[in-house]
Amino acid sequence: MSAAISAIAPSTPAPSPGNDSLKIILIVVAAIVVLGILGIGTLAFVVRRIAHNSHIQNNKDGNVRVETPFGTVQSTNNPEEAARNLGIDPYPGARVLQGNSATMGGMHTVTAQFESDDSVDKVMAFYSAKLPNARVNTKDQNHCTIVSTDKKNIVTINITPEGNKSQINITTVTGKNLTGDNSSD
Repeated sequence: MSAAISAIAPSTPAPSPGNDSLKIILIVVAAIVVLGILGIGTLAFVVRRIAHNSHIQNNKDGNVRVETPFGTVQSTNNPEEAARNLGIDPYPGARVLQGNSATMGGMHTVTAQFESDDSVDKVMAFYSAKLPNARVNTKDQNHCTIVSTDKKNIVTINITPEGNKSQINITTVTGKNLTGDNSSD
């Protein structure tokens, strides 16, 4: 009788190798989908926090100030303010065309664009005298550049002819040890 019972009992089918592969692929796909959803949710949360903590001031005089968690960006057309923020004297009699300043993580950048009726050579001589220890002082027929650096400041002055006038672009960057020089003051 035991032989008859064993003949009737169904045998369990051997697991197919394709079934296990399909399960692994489905688990990997599900994990990727879950990680994608978490990533999108995190990105949406961060963007929302940045947008919520950012403030834009648009003043009637055309000045714009944007405050974000990463720093402040400010734009100004006021010649006195642009000159004051540069940290170097503007060329005498030059008219300011625009000025911008930004502060991000301990770095302060100011850019101003001026126009003068004087020649490029005269403007170059003025700034060369102001920055006698400039690391770069180049001149060709259409462009002059002066770059002066110290541990905490970089000043770049570009002078180009515009018709019978000179266009002066000044950029200053101020921050902690910009040149990488570790020597003492």
